[in-house]
Amino acid sequence: MNVEVRVSDDPARAAAELLAEAAVAGAHLALSGGSTVGKAYELAAQLRPHWEGVTVWFGDERAVAPEDERSNYRLARETLLATVEAAPDVRRIEGELGADEAADRYEDAFAGIVLDLALNGIGSDGHTASLFPGAPGLSERSRRVVAAEPGLDPFVPRVTMTPSVFAECALLVYLVTGEGKDEAVRRAFVDEPSPDTPASVVRGRRTIALLDPAAAAAL
Repeated sequence: MNVEVRVSDDPARAAAELLAEAAVAGAHLALSGGSTVGKAYELAAQLRPHWEGVTVWFGDERAVAPEDERSNYRLARETLLATVEAAPDVRRIEGELGADEAADRYEDAFAGIVLDLALNGIGSDGHTASLFPGAPGLSERSRRVVAAEPGLDPFVPRVTMTPSVFAECALLVYLVTGEGKDEAVRRAFVDEPSPDTPASVVRGRRTIALLDPAAAAAL
């Protein structure tokens, strides 16, 4: 399976602990969106209130303004970035510029960076970051950041890091909760890897899956 699976009643706390442990000076971390990661961010801020020297990136983003309620950056800002006593250096994706231009600018900004930790989720369709089933970005080899079309609501264009970025990452953490995710989790971590389930082909140098019992029910 090449993934370390951990099942607990509070996987968000487990993710927060890994985030807080990784948030040391000089570290490069990639955040994502979603309600479950929001809880993890709140807990991580409590566990480590000082994030100076840390650089925060985003594994993906919607092509919306930073104050838009659909923005991954807004979620991270409200639950973590604006709540810690000493803030990290934040490199957000400028979604308000449109997906293509935002991807180009982030590609340039991210040049030469290797992530220490990336926190990802998995959608009910098996997508991770904004890499949806069968998306061209799954086979991208020349770029590390690309524009992407949405596969699920909200149906707005996206910007996403490509699998090669996550493959270089020291630790890729999947945080997945809820009974609606159990089949996607099985396809991601038990079945043969397939571009039909992007989370099955996106791995870090080390990969940990943090699941609650509902998400792990089909394993």
